[in-house]
Amino acid sequence: MNHLPEDVENALTGSQSSHASLRGVHSINPTQLMARIESYEGREKKGISDVRRTFCLFVTFDLLFVTLLWIIELNVNGGIENTLEKEVVEYDYYSSYFDIFLLAVFRFKVLILAYAVCKLRHWWAIALTTAVTSAFLLAKVILSKLFSQGAFGYVLPIISFILAWIETWFLDFKVLPQEAEEESRLLLVQDASERAALIPGGLSDGQFYSPPESEAGSEEEAEEKQDSEKPLLEL
Repeated sequence: MNHLPEDVENALTGSQSSHASLRGVHSINPTQLMARIESYEGREKKGISDVRRTFCLFVTFDLLFVTLLWIIELNVNGGIENTLEKEVVEYDYYSSYFDIFLLAVFRFKVLILAYAVCKLRHWWAIALTTAVTSAFLLAKVILSKLFSQGAFGYVLPIISFILAWIETWFLDFKVLPQEAEEESRLLLVQDASERAALIPGGLSDGQFYSPPESEAGSEEEAEEKQDSEKPLLEL
């Protein structure tokens, strides 16, 4: 049984391996990469991320909750109209809760403006609101006479202090790291899509078609057969 020369077998083996490698490269699907890029871009077009929207909702909850507690305090201490006039018109730093409500309004305006409108990706705004809230509440608790006015003298300062620090924790440990991670993922997907676009497309199996192998020595057998038939024809 005849065998192909070693150089021919090596050439065929190299052709098959190169064919397999090219097919492996073209198994990368740029459509999937583009779909992922569009999903990330769609998130950007929505305005703000889901985790940032949750943060803004919590900031709104902070304002509404403090407002609710303040309204309850107004009702408990003699009716809304009389107490409101006493705490707002005749404001007294040592006995009024109105400044705690204004502090909640201050936090709401600064944080919504910074992280919802301006889409800030830094912690300086939340640091400002938390520092102002903490310093003001500590000074008010030390200098004022809130503890002598019932349970709300404890509840409103403590709730405002806790909510301000929860907002700081949520932004610093949830919002900013998650958005940075999503941005890095987007950059990686875009880089992968650019690399996939550099790979030449449109290659088909037909371009790597090789004719079926022929048996070695088949031409020689045909020639011998022709030579053997010639004497018969001459006779």
